[in-house]
Amino acid sequence: MNNPANSPNLGTIVSIRGSVVDMRFEKQLPAIYSLLRCSQNAEIAIEVLAQLDGFRVRGIALTPTQGLARGMIVEDNGKPLLAPVGKNLLGRMFDVFGNAIDRQNPIGDLDWRSVHQTPPPLLKHSTQSEVFATGIKVIDVLVPLERGGKAGLFGGAGVGKTVLLSEMIHNMVSQHEGVSIFCGIGERCREGEELYRDMTDAGVLQNMVMVFGQMNEPPGARFRVGHAALTMAEYFRDDERRDVLLLMDNVFRFIQAGMEVSGLMGQMPSRLGYQPTISTELAMLEERIANTDSGAITSIQAVYVPADDFTDPAAVHTFSHLSASIVLSRKLASEGLYPSIDPLQSGSKMATPGVIGQRHYEIAQEIRRTLAQYAELKDIIAMLGLEQLSAEDRNVVGRARRLERFLTQPFFTTEQFTGMKGKLVSLEDALDGCERILQDEFKDYPESALYMIGAINEAKFKAKSL
Repeated sequence: MNNPANSPNLGTIVSIRGSVVDMRFEKQLPAIYSLLRCSQNAEIAIEVLAQLDGFRVRGIALTPTQGLARGMIVEDNGKPLLAPVGKNLLGRMFDVFGNAIDRQNPIGDLDWRSVHQTPPPLLKHSTQSEVFATGIKVIDVLVPLERGGKAGLFGGAGVGKTVLLSEMIHNMVSQHEGVSIFCGIGERCREGEELYRDMTDAGVLQNMVMVFGQMNEPPGARFRVGHAALTMAEYFRDDERRDVLLLMDNVFRFIQAGMEVSGLMGQMPSRLGYQPTISTELAMLEERIANTDSGAITSIQAVYVPADDFTDPAAVHTFSHLSASIVLSRKLASEGLYPSIDPLQSGSKMATPGVIGQRHYEIAQEIRRTLAQYAELKDIIAMLGLEQLSAEDRNVVGRARRLERFLTQPFFTTEQFTGMKGKLVSLEDALDGCERILQDEFKDYPESALYMIGAINEAKFKAKSL
């Protein structure tokens, strides 16, 4: 073949099995992660994931493969999947290929970067620990988040992960000056559309970028959309030197997409059908989220827990990357205690006296102790009734129940459903309220006076109306 040196590298399709495509290249074998396009239909994109021998490669299609046939020509331009970067991204919504999907005007000039970037070296990591305030009482008091850290929202289906994520976006965009990037991995299109509308109504869309790989898209696209969002986040952190809030919904769907890709590629599954490379794939995504000397990417990630089983490999592997884990409880949700965060299962590496201060640490420990004692007494109460407890234990139960009620909070994002105005509570107000409940100041108030309020003083007005 006497091709000129700069002519494209062409190959032919040998076989197609669902999303898996095998191709033969006579001239030069494409590199791993190269993005190949079909000559007859440039819409179809295939990412090379394995080199089978000296002439054949195996790739996974990032688009539906309808219309592909054996013998068709594919073209390799030597580039991987690219994501757009630049200031013009703000206020817009993209798919995994960087196409705007919000039906707005075309975007002006953008730079394009490979989605396969290496994590920042340890030398560039910042070593300072700073707390990231959210305005949500139970999180700020018991599970403080780290600026530049990774926090996971763990919960089964329907316990409020997406609502809590939306509330955090609302609170953070309104109070901190950075950029928010929302990455929807394998989520329902309804959620994306609702979020877009809510953010437009809240007037915070101009500081946000949204990237979606929907539930109905092929596994290859869902597997790469997280990397595309991270590439955009890294641009704002490293080039613009701004703080970035990266929200991912949902990390389990990323692992699930990797599991599908792995199965299609013919790899032997490991425990519970997960891919053998689960820890590496997750690390390649998570390790890029870091606090460097130029800025911080703070990440909050929803993690679906299959069948509420926290020993599932997807949950176990995700836990190891996080600086804070917020566990949502179906039992609390069924009692109407929202946000339904389980204080005894949730934890944060920031909750030490050296980072949050001695007073905050002691209050948080006392709250946990009180709630743990209450949990132990529940069986006795169920069998014998509250009257059989000692006076001291009855006081503990009263305190714990009032703390549980006080740690609920009306959300801005649920105002239209609950009719209650959303509340943003400062850490000082939240600590003050918890301390006063622990000192029995509200012992004679009805428990319902502490339910769904902001600062503790609202309980006095609510008690009068009750």
